[in-house]
Amino acid sequence: MSDTCDDCVIDVRTLPRPQRHVLVFRRFEALAPGEAIEIVNDHDPVGLLYGFGEVYPGAFRWEYLKRGPADWHVRIGREAAPVDEAAATHVHGCACGSRTGSCG
Repeated sequence: MSDTCDDCVIDVRTLPRPQRHVLVFRRFEALAPGEAIEIVNDHDPVGLLYGFGEVYPGAFRWEYLKRGPADWHVRIGREAAPVDEAAATHVHGCACGSRTGSCG
């Protein structure tokens, strides 16, 4: 894994909770296969892990670097995965490839 990316460490503790997952998903989508981001959170981000499992099955790697009690650090790496064109087409048919609907 190359781990080369802009802003590889994202401290989500300073963000309002509704913005945290959106930011992490957007940063992940900008990664090339082999790159990774690290998130810093104030609790175990297991809900985010479940979200990645639903949105990016087989396309990510999840590694705990630090497990609390005050700070949690997780490295999320992008894996090469086969493109599922049906999953990458939004209801409105834009076919931008974003699985989270963050096209625009």
